[in-house]
Amino acid sequence: MPLTITTTLLGLCGSLRQRSINATLLRALSTIPPPGVAVAIHEGLGELPLFNPDRESDPPAAVRSHWSALERCDGVIIASPEYAHGYTAVIKNALDWAVGRGSFVNKPVAVLNTAPRSRVAATTLKEVLRTIDACLLEEASLDIPILGRGLNESGLVGDVEIRSRMETVLATLLRQIRSGYAVDRAQV
Repeated sequence: MPLTITTTLLGLCGSLRQRSINATLLRALSTIPPPGVAVAIHEGLGELPLFNPDRESDPPAAVRSHWSALERCDGVIIASPEYAHGYTAVIKNALDWAVGRGSFVNKPVAVLNTAPRSRVAATTLKEVLRTIDACLLEEASLDIPILGRGLNESGLVGDVEIRSRMETVLATLLRQIRSGYAVDRAQV
């Protein structure tokens, strides 16, 4: 009998690089959720056109897919590199397309930082998430310093300290989701 998925977490990667450590971290997270939980990585962020409010009434397919992924998920995990002391245009554009629909309102969100030297981007991204009324979970928003370690997904899962941090992210998000977080999403 197949396992029923009751909770879906959506991973948003701020890097479009094929060998992104942020994407590697999200893929590793997708291999360890507890039964009934899926971590789905949004693969279409690079297909989103630059945000233009004039296109919201008749959006392209990539935007409709983005909106649908955000509506279907119970929580979001964002892993983004820092570029020139800011979070990436990929994440900025994804957030901009979601603001008008209220896609992040009261949605539990964790922000992950994979580079020990990155400090500004995560702080700025968290401020934006608060501004768009996301339920930012600081205790799930962790530094998981993997830059330069050369680990693939199974290496991340096999590293005791890294796996513990990943499990903390998942457990904290799930606890918030299962508590019925701030507002019933059906009413938003």
